[in-house]
Amino acid sequence: MIGPKAIIHIDRLLSNYDRLKSHLNQKRIMAVVKADAYGHGSVQCARALENHGCDSFAVFSFSEALELRHGGVVSDILIFSKTQQEYIEPALQNNLTLNASSLSDIAILDSYKLSNGSIPNFHVKFDTGMTRLGISSKDAATAFENIKKNIEAECKGLYSHYATADEGDLSFANHQLSIFNEVTEIAVNKGVSFDTIHFSNSGATINLNQSKFDQVRIGMLLYGAFPSNEVSKNLSIEPVMEYVASLVEVRRVKMDTPVSYGGVYKTPNDCTIGVVQCGFADGIPREWYDQGFVGYKGKTYKIAGRICMDQFMVNFEDDCPKIGDEVLLFGKNESGEISMENIADTLNSTPYVIATGIKGRTQKEFKY
Repeated sequence: MIGPKAIIHIDRLLSNYDRLKSHLNQKRIMAVVKADAYGHGSVQCARALENHGCDSFAVFSFSEALELRHGGVVSDILIFSKTQQEYIEPALQNNLTLNASSLSDIAILDSYKLSNGSIPNFHVKFDTGMTRLGISSKDAATAFENIKKNIEAECKGLYSHYATADEGDLSFANHQLSIFNEVTEIAVNKGVSFDTIHFSNSGATINLNQSKFDQVRIGMLLYGAFPSNEVSKNLSIEPVMEYVASLVEVRRVKMDTPVSYGGVYKTPNDCTIGVVQCGFADGIPREWYDQGFVGYKGKTYKIAGRICMDQFMVNFEDDCPKIGDEVLLFGKNESGEISMENIADTLNSTPYVIATGIKGRTQKEFKY
């Protein structure tokens, strides 16, 4: 395999999990493994975490939940997407937990139970400021009254989602928390209780006190990247993905030689140009060429010219890499470390976009 390769270090994943558990005083973690575990391999990551003691997972889509079940994951799986009528029976059959995020969702579940005698477990979600899925806080009393009538036994969780928990200014996040606390009080007053209450993400894990909640949802931090450049980076976590690709051509060229499409890059002096078999179709952001670099044998070398669909070029200066050698695109190995956060900050993007963008012909390799 000479194309791009994502080496997933499962030992680092488990180490990150342990460090996060310690940071949270051993509080229960709900590992978010949606979008193929942020590009890291959902089944492999979830099974490793489950064997390590994690007993709660979250995905976005129903198909993602089924993939985990069919892959041998037996722990709780919460589905974040909006509940659909057609999900109910297969969710029951596969012991999956649904998301009730509107009064109509509650009505669908209630009606199904009246007609069929049972429904899957579910968590009820409130919108506290994301303006996405979630019941409005002004409808909290109605929601809990409707749950109390017939489907309270299956209502296992209460939750919401932060919009700004990974930013420097936490005023809106604290406003969301105050709304969620009011919703929780209404649930108490209506006599509705839950097995779990969670209000978190990776940003909140760092920036906001989680002591009131029995469970913490974590995604990106598990995979060894910080969610933004506005959070503290005091946690000792390691990048789980090592993204590499092979050199397929090496040549010496003269100064002022144009390289790649448009000829926007010209070699500043006589140098060695290497061709790497990986391109934007595989997930390397095309715009990274302007300030981008790769790692090779402990040094970094600048990307030369625009990244192509299938390949890109690197200026190795006067060094002479060999065809077949691998270069580090991001992650950590013996060639050094290039963080997803660095790339994301340079491109005014996020590590979430970088990690989930890895696709195309990339081969995954898991190291345990």
